[in-house]
Amino acid sequence: MASRPKRRAVGAGAPRPLDAPVPRHEEEEDDEIEDQDGEDEDSDDEEDEEDEVVDEEVNVEFEAYSISDNDRDGIKKLLQQLFLKAPVNTAELTDLLTQQNHIGSVIKQTYVSEDSDDDDEDEIFGFISLLSLTERKGTWCAEQVKELVLSCCEKSCGKSVVEQLHKLLNDTARPVGFLLSERFINVPPQVALPMHRQLQKELAEAQETNKPCGKCHFYLMISKTFVEAGGSSSGKKRGLQKQDTLMFANAEEEFFYEALLKFSYSVQEESDTCLGGRWSFDDVPMKPLRTVMIIPRDEMSRIMGALEEHLST
Repeated sequence: MASRPKRRAVGAGAPRPLDAPVPRHEEEEDDEIEDQDGEDEDSDDEEDEEDEVVDEEVNVEFEAYSISDNDRDGIKKLLQQLFLKAPVNTAELTDLLTQQNHIGSVIKQTYVSEDSDDDDEDEIFGFISLLSLTERKGTWCAEQVKELVLSCCEKSCGKSVVEQLHKLLNDTARPVGFLLSERFINVPPQVALPMHRQLQKELAEAQETNKPCGKCHFYLMISKTFVEAGGSSSGKKRGLQKQDTLMFANAEEEFFYEALLKFSYSVQEESDTCLGGRWSFDDVPMKPLRTVMIIPRDEMSRIMGALEEHLST
């Protein structure tokens, strides 16, 4: 099958260190002390450079491609970033996503330096896809995703919300699709717009050809979110409180938040690895969450309109 045309998005990519001058200290009379000062100076310089890294942005061009077998490792890595230590078989989920050659895209850097490793050419910075949980009922990963959101819902929400979610996930007459849109944190939200456009086009084509992904009436999303540490979101029955300001790691996913059903749960105890990230803004420590949303398919045109308005350049 011929792959679809490439799609390009331009945005601020990974930061690079500044060429800052190295500070020099006055010479010491004692050679040993001078050597020690030199070592301390080098250490301080390295710390300064690390601090400076987050202050600079460079423009990087990305292109989108159909998902292929070569993207397995990159997709799995991004799925692990989402699920952390949750009991979800990300290897099986990756396999199912790569088998769907009619749905989904990955983004890669347009230009890769000749000095880079060969593996850099296949490195993916993000992906978008959808898996029909209803069609894939019985597969290990699909059942694990449903069990995960139901379990977290029971801990975070009241009985009526839990019953509503259970009914939605098990209604075979109105299938639910698991919408996944993951990327590395340095990749700007502007790349999400063409990827969502393409996904909606593919879902419309799947609906016309009666393919499983085109039959979904609802979309399930699990978003990486966070609130200020010490807030009232504790994973108890009351869930996320009104006074907490919920922030999205993928900024565009805020437009999906006006959902039919939504709740958040903490992943504080799971995010002690590099995959979880260390969230802080203006020296304010952040508490990592996952926000579950159920969006009716009929709402997608409105959401896409909001994305177009805010992300179009």
